[in-house]
Amino acid sequence: MYISTKRFTGYPCTHRQWRDEGHCRFVHGYSREFSFWFKAKTLDEKGWVMDFGGFKEFKTFLDDTFDHTFLANADDPELPLFEEMHKKGIVKLRVLESVGMEGTSKFLHQKMNEYLDKKTGGRVYCFRVETRENEKNSGLYEEDKSGFSAV
Repeated sequence: MYISTKRFTGYPCTHRQWRDEGHCRFVHGYSREFSFWFKAKTLDEKGWVMDFGGFKEFKTFLDDTFDHTFLANADDPELPLFEEMHKKGIVKLRVLESVGMEGTSKFLHQKMNEYLDKKTGGRVYCFRVETRENEKNSGLYEEDKSGFSAV
């Protein structure tokens, strides 16, 4: 199995963990970065797992979702307030199931594999995603297709 990685950096956004009793319950921000790990049994015609120049559409998705946005959990009790702020142009709201680093990694794992299925016809699979909020903290999500049998 061949493995390669791709990292996207510089996504300033804010979020909060409303269930936290400490300071993470407050709206706060970081410049996030995302790392993706890919597997393939065969290389493409250029000899690569993935042509990293082919990520333009995915980068557009990342820009729209994470560049100067406010991320809220889908179950945040203040979501109606944040939606009103979005309508007023105060925040660029994006709602995720879980805005933590681990939840964001799972969300991006799903989105990247949807993208790769279209882009490579299933030849490449993303098996791990790391979301980093700063140099000290990150969360990972990893899932391997059992019996991944890309040609």
